[in-house]
Amino acid sequence: MSEPVRLRITEIFHSLQGESATAGCPTVFVRLTGCPLRCGYCDTDYAFTGGEWMTLDAILSRVGSFATPYVTVTGGEPLAQKACLVLLAALCDAGYRVSLETSGALDICRVDPRVVRVMDLKTPASGEVERNRYENLECLQPQDQVKFVICDRADYEWSREQLLQHSLATRCEVLFSPAFGQQDAADLAGWERSDLECDNPRGPDWWATRPHD
Repeated sequence: MSEPVRLRITEIFHSLQGESATAGCPTVFVRLTGCPLRCGYCDTDYAFTGGEWMTLDAILSRVGSFATPYVTVTGGEPLAQKACLVLLAALCDAGYRVSLETSGALDICRVDPRVVRVMDLKTPASGEVERNRYENLECLQPQDQVKFVICDRADYEWSREQLLQHSLATRCEVLFSPAFGQQDAADLAGWERSDLECDNPRGPDWWATRPHD
């Protein structure tokens, strides 16, 4: 008999989604242990090591105990564990609406297409810009999201350049998020607002009129 699928889990908990298109929705978070990156703004370094080995069945049972349709698999970097792909598919098979929060440094193309992939592009101030795997951009679907965590104005300008160079707004939703304690959210919103007309290939009114889930 084959060994049961196991993953190292830092925590499984129930909370409100604070980011992405499902912000505010009750969500079960499955935080996998381990990450090959060391971003300067990371607030989950406790997930780099430790954790508890759990079987796939045990994870699904724990997730099911919260009776919530939304599940986010996060880390650390969840794709650093090969069995993450099996977990994502199993959650989709169980009927959950599943999202994956990933650094963008590892291959996302083998992720189950039912999963919403929320993928970072690491900015220069993150300290990990060289880890970006740009091949992932070709795998993005309209349901996916690309996230830039902005630490300063230079990060913002770099992110604008990536948005335009790779036509990201025509591929999927794009999120600009201020790094906590480093970038003022109001200033970031002001930069975006003033640049919206020239930055957005869908026209100056797109942001105000786009549908929200």
